[in-house]
Amino acid sequence: MTTPLTLLYAPGDRPEVVHKALASGADAVIVDLEDAVSPGRKDYALAATAELLSSLQPLPVHVRINTPHDIEALTGLPGLCALRIPKVAHATDIQRIAARAPGVPLYGLLESALAIEHAYAIATAHPAVHGIALGEADLRADLGVRDGAGLDWPRTRTVIAARAAGLAPPTQSVFPDIRDLDALYASCAHGRSLGFLGRAAIHPRQLPVIERAFRPTREEIEAAEEIVKAAATDQGALALPDGRFVDAAVVAAARRTLSLARREPS
Repeated sequence: MTTPLTLLYAPGDRPEVVHKALASGADAVIVDLEDAVSPGRKDYALAATAELLSSLQPLPVHVRINTPHDIEALTGLPGLCALRIPKVAHATDIQRIAARAPGVPLYGLLESALAIEHAYAIATAHPAVHGIALGEADLRADLGVRDGAGLDWPRTRTVIAARAAGLAPPTQSVFPDIRDLDALYASCAHGRSLGFLGRAAIHPRQLPVIERAFRPTREEIEAAEEIVKAAATDQGALALPDGRFVDAAVVAAARRTLSLARREPS
């Protein structure tokens, strides 16, 4: 499964918004059955989502579940790409869900201090785990931090846990202000510097900003091309024309940069 750069949330109780999300240009859509749906509309949201996923969709569709009943209602539907599991705190949370959703890729959402402490255990809890990510609103409340800087250690911890588990880099949590696109870009650039790849969005206008922030710049592409070209004629540690030495890990990173640059824009 290719790691998406842009994932767009849509509330499960508003099928018209979900269909617009599927045509938004996002790499994937997350149908939300949890926080975005009021308690009185949970059953309708699940029924509408099950109807949608009864057939294949033009984009990968992930579902953020609300209760274990959602798992039973959605598992096996042809349009379901993955389940996103909120408020995971222990490896056993993932293992219980994997047993109820055989063959379904799972993403654990870390939203508490306890989840951050168990990040690697969650990331390696079951072969069905395809990724982990942060739920920053709940995590911020749990930790009592007032600004984004207070979340940088949990963010880095999540990136390290995913890498150590052999998973794709995590995608960033949503940016709540849909009007301040400059701040969104700056936040994405910071997340990218920490090792995140891609981001969830709550409005289509955020998608091109996220795409631009996580795609390699022309300078990064040229530097990667230089490294890969040099590696084609040498082995092990090698010297670039400007005198810098690079090793196999740097070459691998350069190849990842070029692979990302070749992705079709959304």
